[in-house]
Amino acid sequence: MDEKYVKDGVSAGGDSPTGPPQYEAKYEQPRSGLAQRWVDSFKRDPKAHATPKGSVGADGKVFDVENAAAATAESPLARKLKGRHLQMIAIGGSIGTGLFVGSGSALAKGGPASLLIAFSLIGIMLYCTVHALGEMAVLFPVAGSFSAYSTRFLDPAWGFAMGWNYALQWLVVLPLEIVAATLTIEFWNHGKINNDAFVAVFLVLIIAINMFGVKGYGEAEFVFSIIKIIAVLGFIILGIILNIGGGPQGGYLGGTYWNNPGAFNHGFKGLCSTFVTAAFAFAGTELVGLAAAETANPRKSLPTAIKQVFWRITLFYIVSLTLVGLLVPYTDARLLNGKSNADATASPFVIAIQNAGIDGLPSVMNVVIMIAVLSVGNSSIYGSSRTLAALAEQRQAPRILGYIDRKGRPMVGIGIASLLGFLAFLAGSDKQSDAFNWMLAISGLSSIFTWGSINLAHIRFRKGWRVQGHSLDELAFRSQPGVFGSWVGFIMNCLVLIAQFWTGFAPIDYATMTSTQLTISWFQAYLAAPIVIAFYVPYKIIYRTPFVRSHNMDLHSGIRELNLAELIAEERVERATWPKWKRWYKFFC
Repeated sequence: MDEKYVKDGVSAGGDSPTGPPQYEAKYEQPRSGLAQRWVDSFKRDPKAHATPKGSVGADGKVFDVENAAAATAESPLARKLKGRHLQMIAIGGSIGTGLFVGSGSALAKGGPASLLIAFSLIGIMLYCTVHALGEMAVLFPVAGSFSAYSTRFLDPAWGFAMGWNYALQWLVVLPLEIVAATLTIEFWNHGKINNDAFVAVFLVLIIAINMFGVKGYGEAEFVFSIIKIIAVLGFIILGIILNIGGGPQGGYLGGTYWNNPGAFNHGFKGLCSTFVTAAFAFAGTELVGLAAAETANPRKSLPTAIKQVFWRITLFYIVSLTLVGLLVPYTDARLLNGKSNADATASPFVIAIQNAGIDGLPSVMNVVIMIAVLSVGNSSIYGSSRTLAALAEQRQAPRILGYIDRKGRPMVGIGIASLLGFLAFLAGSDKQSDAFNWMLAISGLSSIFTWGSINLAHIRFRKGWRVQGHSLDELAFRSQPGVFGSWVGFIMNCLVLIAQFWTGFAPIDYATMTSTQLTISWFQAYLAAPIVIAFYVPYKIIYRTPFVRSHNMDLHSGIRELNLAELIAEERVERATWPKWKRWYKFFC
């Protein structure tokens, strides 16, 4: 190869803006082979620092909230998610076993009316929560974890507890969902092949998807979500036809099952017992905010995705579960015959199709359930790895967890999440059900703490924004329900925690249970609370972190766009030219 002279990557003869040009002889390196480039992509990005040089972090007395906020905002995570990815994550990202399978146990415990009320109330609460998250995420798109908002606007110790709470939630969800996938396979397998063989297949597939980085995650979720959305819409159409007597066996059902056996089961306690199932079903909706830092233009794509949550809650959850309550009586023995809360044989969607006498469709529905399980497993590696990286950037986790390679992948976090996925090999043992229930216990209430913290952080943010002389007109995206909605969301989260404490301490059939069974029942229902306390109290005592006051709250670090006012003004002028129908459409979509 001919020798070429270059100056720090600039051709010889170029002018230097800092002084006279200085030349040095270099050999121009040939382009590396595909294998070498693949190996090099795993090396740490030399320009990516988990924590900026000179930042103090937690030194035992003082926590530098401003540097922690800047560290997460300036993370080198790849910004490759597009608007269509974010919209599909918002619309179908969290549709999984909670809706398709877990709703069956909720129907059996509380009846169709309790099922509908619980999912509606949690849906309202989540609508307020996601809007609050959207407002903060558009203004401060943090890398990896919105627990950074708790660190920034509430208390660094609470942010630490919420970050690890959320990381643990997703870390256990991967083996949890893979076990659920093997249970779904048993619909066809009937124990002929050991479940561990399927665990290996699912684990390799999910890890491989995440090796493609955020773009691989986005494309996979795009495809998975489309399949899930088509399946739910298809079930809604089929459910309406079956209810009015258009099935193979005919016969108009209407509201028959609401009269006999009835709309409610086990009274008020039955209603309270369904709340945590509804919360588990909605878990993952907040991933829209988690992906904000890896979106090309969060100011435009994130508000659109946030608004889609309303339609998903209304159409995919409320309408489909209304039809489930009309097609399946809560006394159906199959609802409680599953080995666990993710056993597809206990899915009310499958039972409704079987009751109609339609051959073939139950298998199709089980394929959809399996895809939904893989989708949630895929999200678990994404969510946990980004959360661990964010904690490392805030010096609330070992620094190695902030390792981000040249493709923008937090490789150490992905590696840890993948290793914990090997717990799924318990699916082939006789401890399968116990392992599943305890992993579910860790993740069950985690979302409630996360959502409550988001609402409280938004309330505190709005107060700091007002106290420091800012107006709401300066916000690129404003929460539709506002601070009132955040108070509604926060209070409802607290009420769910109270209801779950009651049903965990005294479950529906507690009179027939031994003291050992009652103790296990309570811990499986409420394990997330002791975990949060165990993270919060020692950190608060050791580092003596201060509660963040509204007058000295950091509202400047990490704002991505500096010409925000001009851009908003341009958009408002553009909106003024829209016809009335388009204004209504853009308000909701």
